[in-house]
Formats: sequence, C-alpha cells, structure tokens
Amino acid sequence: MSKRHLFKVIFHNQGKVYEIYARGVSQGSLFGFVEVDRIVFGEKSSVVVDPSEESLKSEFSNVSRFYIPMHAVIRIDEVNKQGPAKVSEFTGKGANVMTFPIYTHGGEESKS
Repeated sequence: MSKRHLFKVIFHNQGKVYEIYARGVSQGSLFGFVEVDRIVFGEKSSVVVDPSEESLKSEFSNVSRFYIPMHAVIRIDEVNKQGPAKVSEFTGKGANVMTFPIYTHGGEESKS
C-alpha cells in the first residue's frame, strides 16, 4: 500500500501568512519557486464552517497548481493529519522568521 503524501505549506504573501495543505510540493520547473499542487481543504460535510478556510477555498477555487517564491516560504512539513487551512495577518513583531536564502549565479560580488 503506498502512502499518500500530505504537506502543510506555510508562506507569506502581501502581509499575510497562509497555511494550506497539499498533496504535491516540489522544486518545480521555475527557478526560485516552489510548486504546490493538489490543494486539500476540510470536509465538505462538516457542520462547522470556518470563514478563513472558506475564503481560501474561493481564492484557490480554479487553481490546479501555483508557485511560491522561495523567499516567501516559511515552512513545509510532511504531516499525517490535516488541520484547518487559514490566513492570518503578519505583523512581524516578535516573529522569528527569516527569509530563505536564494543562490543566484550572478558572477563575482563587489568587495567594498
């Protein structure tokens, strides 16, 4: 029996922190971007509706695959259980978040 992978992807975009779940995460074909596909949302039969997750569902309703710049990725975890997808404000105060270093081959840096 093959295990179905599930990833929790946390990234920042336009002053907000997104936390989503997806079945596929890879380096992708665009240099400097992480490719995310097969987004997973909570149970449709759930009685309790989370407004944050509903707004994410509508935002990603027609998206089959999207790309996140590497410097916007906060964390990617392979998880066993899905939690709620959510968006929260990023204040930056007291946050222990550092941007992901990106290597670009641009030649020798100037020494000053």
